[in-house]
Amino acid sequence: MIEYRNLRVALLGAGSVGAQVAHQLLTHRDELAARIGAGIELAGVAVRSLDAPRDTEIPRELLTTDAESLITGADIVVELMGGLEPARTLILQALSSGADVITANKALLATHGPELFEAAEQVGAQLYYEAAVGGAIPIIRPLRDSLAGDRVTRIMGIVNGTTNFILDRMDAHGESMEEALATATALGYAEADPTADVGGYDAAQKAAILASLAFHTLVPADAVYREGITEVTLEQVVAARKAGYVVKLLAICERLTDPATGVDGVSARVHPALIPLTHPLAAVHGANNAVFVEAEAAGPLMFYGAGAGGIQTASAVLGDVVSAARRHVAGGPGVAESTHADLPVLPISAIMTRYQIALLVADEPGVLAHVAALFQSHGVSVETVQQSVAAVDPLSGAEAPSAATLVIGTHEASEADLAATVAALTTSSVVHSVTSVLRVEGL
Repeated sequence: MIEYRNLRVALLGAGSVGAQVAHQLLTHRDELAARIGAGIELAGVAVRSLDAPRDTEIPRELLTTDAESLITGADIVVELMGGLEPARTLILQALSSGADVITANKALLATHGPELFEAAEQVGAQLYYEAAVGGAIPIIRPLRDSLAGDRVTRIMGIVNGTTNFILDRMDAHGESMEEALATATALGYAEADPTADVGGYDAAQKAAILASLAFHTLVPADAVYREGITEVTLEQVVAARKAGYVVKLLAICERLTDPATGVDGVSARVHPALIPLTHPLAAVHGANNAVFVEAEAAGPLMFYGAGAGGIQTASAVLGDVVSAARRHVAGGPGVAESTHADLPVLPISAIMTRYQIALLVADEPGVLAHVAALFQSHGVSVETVQQSVAAVDPLSGAEAPSAATLVIGTHEASEADLAATVAALTTSSVVHSVTSVLRVEGL
């Protein structure tokens, strides 16, 4: 048997994930070599500052600020810098040299994915990105390879650990949004500026990647409908628990037919939603992630685990390193991405869902009939109604004499009809305020 030469790995970035990847490559090089069939050599680590403190020590002789020179001659380039530039330019440089590239950069893939995949295909290289969605959870490879012969119909997942931690604290400990965010920040789950997480931007980028992969259709990040969790209140979370639900920030990608036009397409959206306590996603606590996949032949599948963390994400990166190295040893060009089906990306108005709507209404005869008529006039069927006397307005906290609270659950209807119903309720003479609107998923 001819011994294969050592494979050179260039690492770009030495943050919490990058430092762990470097540590694992150096510590377990012999074991990795046995799995690969060739030795693996960490050629160097590109950093912004040679003297910056790091959680995991990296030999100083491996550090460099010259990323471009480090890439030259590398067989595998691991990009863990984050951001769009210079990551995009460096990845294109690496691919053009014939190196395989591994990245965890979800923002870059969601924005420039097609350009990067085309560059890889042109030279027979491979772009790996298991760590870009779900941290340690293996979800990219199952969608790309294991389910490539199946027809994925829907993906529903918790793909942001920070928001799941916050909502879980609100549910389990009765903390307000502000208190739960402060706890997440103190424990290192939230950044100093948490906008990307609590605003739903991080989850939307991941939804774009999952939808593009599952449906073989380009879904850009700006086509993903996005709502964050900043408007979720403790009152909503408590009410959800009493009704048998829990509030989660969900990324939902699905094949569907637009009820208004009959056009078949795909949809990707991120928003808070109620899911039944009996649903598997309701049991996802803390900063964990989970992705629930529905396929025609395979049926329902669930992938669960740590959605973030340096060593956890490094696990996914190292899995890609081993795959890339084995490809080099075996020879042959990289496997191109699936041919795109080019299905249209449909707007949020085309989806079918359920709403739970809380109203503050006048406490007088005929109000319930009036509200029911508004739902009927927009083609929305009411499934459940709960009524109670309201002492205060949940929105303003002001006293609300002669008022009642209605919590109305709907049957499945189009988003367009449900949104029109809510708009009509806000202008109704018997409705003081619409205090809460949440979609209901997982039924």
